[in-house]
Amino acid sequence: MIVGRTDPGRIRPTNQDVFRFGKLGEASSYAVVCDGMGGEKAGNVASRLACDTICGRIESGYRDDIDQNRIRNLLITAVTAANSEVYSAAKGNSDYDGMGTTAVAALLEKRTLHVAHVGDSRAYVVSKNEFTQVTRDHSLVQELLEQGKISDEDAKNHPQRNLITRAVGVGSKVCIDYLETVLNPGDRVLICTDGLTNNCDPSVIYKTVLQDPPEEVPGRLIDLANDAGGPDNITAVLLVE
Repeated sequence: MIVGRTDPGRIRPTNQDVFRFGKLGEASSYAVVCDGMGGEKAGNVASRLACDTICGRIESGYRDDIDQNRIRNLLITAVTAANSEVYSAAKGNSDYDGMGTTAVAALLEKRTLHVAHVGDSRAYVVSKNEFTQVTRDHSLVQELLEQGKISDEDAKNHPQRNLITRAVGVGSKVCIDYLETVLNPGDRVLICTDGLTNNCDPSVIYKTVLQDPPEEVPGRLIDLANDAGGPDNITAVLLVE
């Protein structure tokens, strides 16, 4: 099962988040989440173009007999292609100059989760005993945390917490992180944008994903972020075996 929802939040006039998901063969599925940046119009263009490109590459390149290494190459190639498309579009139109987007592309094959990502949209694995962020934020705040210059508490309200250090489409090349992890029976996978994670406590997200019926989780998470002020667009996609 895969379910997802997106919402503009309470403040932003438009929604620059985009998501899409689908089935691949008999035992695989995928989901893509993008959070655009670069102005109202440009952010929408970047996220939509990136999502369309990544999904198109995944759907056309997947085969039932695909192996682990080819899945890795498929996801990285898909995000690389999205970077080229967004970058070219920005160079061809001055209104789009500097636009970019985060991207999380996840492919679940049987119990193996494959993820390629850029930016600060996240993927989590939610089990009965653990809430694990499997992606690493490409953000200034994350770098400051790793350098020991700020605390976890400082990070929550840091004035530059929305500043990302990598994005799809802002340069001719992009550095893409990739990971694989094996899920246990009953695990759930949450993919979301920072409109959720910046406005909801991790413990609340964890409890909601673990305990609520899967089909209700994305909407419930969006409600929680909006109840906290909804200052940003919010997207949540849940994958369940």
